[in-house]
Amino acid sequence: MTSHPLIDRLTSEFGFPRLATEADRDAFIGAPGVHVLFIPGDPVRNLETTDVAVILPELRQAFQQAFDCAVVDDAIEAATREAVAVYKTPSLIFFRDGMQIGALPRVRDWSDYMARIAQILAARTQPLDA
Repeated sequence: MTSHPLIDRLTSEFGFPRLATEADRDAFIGAPGVHVLFIPGDPVRNLETTDVAVILPELRQAFQQAFDCAVVDDAIEAATREAVAVYKTPSLIFFRDGMQIGALPRVRDWSDYMARIAQILAARTQPLDA
């Protein structure tokens, strides 16, 4: 993975797991509760990546730890973007009990994050065959 101190801080300081296999990713998002995958992209080519890396722990705190977070490793980034049909990076992909409930690509204004995440967390999930 293209290393950057602000992305590394998510795993070292905040304890977010770094998901390097699709099995790890699927286990993380399939666990009960709400989970966010941070797909960073290349922090050298995309300056927004480090902004989102700084904002993500603040968002988690603002929403009173309503969701867990993980960093998607380069090894599975392309496959993950394809699986969730979100191709822009950096992206925050939200899941509840294994089902995708929303996505926020690119960096946003704080007020947009607050409004959009509240909507995502309020969304109901149901199986496709319901």
